[in-house]
Amino acid sequence: MTHTVVGLFDERSDAQAAMNELISAGFVKENIDFSNRKFATGSDDTDMSTDADTNMGIGDRIANFFNSLFDDDETTARNYTNAASDAEAILTVQVDSDERARKAQEIFDRHDAIDVNERGGMNAQQNMAGTSGRQTGTMENRDRMTDERTIPVVEERLNVDKREVEGGGARVRSRIVEKPVEANVRLREEHVVVNRHPVDREVTAADRQNFQPGEMEITEHSEVPVIGKQARVVEEVEIGKNVSERNETVRDTVRKTKVDVDEFDAPGRTTNKKTTKSDQTRPHH
Repeated sequence: MTHTVVGLFDERSDAQAAMNELISAGFVKENIDFSNRKFATGSDDTDMSTDADTNMGIGDRIANFFNSLFDDDETTARNYTNAASDAEAILTVQVDSDERARKAQEIFDRHDAIDVNERGGMNAQQNMAGTSGRQTGTMENRDRMTDERTIPVVEERLNVDKREVEGGGARVRSRIVEKPVEANVRLREEHVVVNRHPVDREVTAADRQNFQPGEMEITEHSEVPVIGKQARVVEEVEIGKNVSERNETVRDTVRKTKVDVDEFDAPGRTTNKKTTKSDQTRPHH
């Protein structure tokens, strides 16, 4: 849907500043027309005249412009023509949405566009896209409709997200236990043995030398087990996690509005049936 947004300015510099801001805001330069009210011949500005109205006066050309813009709505066209009679410059821009029309109107307002209500004598009625006060005019370039109604077509979309949940796991504990062990060891023991043997022989020199008081001592020795302990690392237990990924297909159902249009010529008589089919709904991940 196309809109024509019109701004009337007392100062050419204000109109030029508004046009520069429109271009900076992304409006297509080819869709913007900047016209001097004086329509000076040979000017670089684009005026609103055509070959058919070359011989018309400035007032007639302005009136024709607004009559064509507002679809021959005489009251609105007359108000804008009256306001334009004192304007120094006229700025128009073609937009394709209500939102862009409102944006253009805000830019015009910031640069002191003429208040058509006060200047042109408009009452509360305006043919603008959702504006009032100082703003400029907007005209929808489409056929007028009556008894217009809107049926919203609602479509559900499947949104799949992820969240982390707690699963299984492992708990590792260490503790000290005791168990009986045994080992074999060979031990040596000494024992004193005294033996007496009867003899009958002559005394020797050695015997005479030992023939005097004295004593002899022999000590017994034996081995006993000595127990000691040595700690050694015989095993290591590691604990960690392995991460893997898998693909899972999520299935659900979504709903969408279907609009069936029945066209008929007379009450109770159906001549043609048109059914608007919805596109297949695709899940959005």
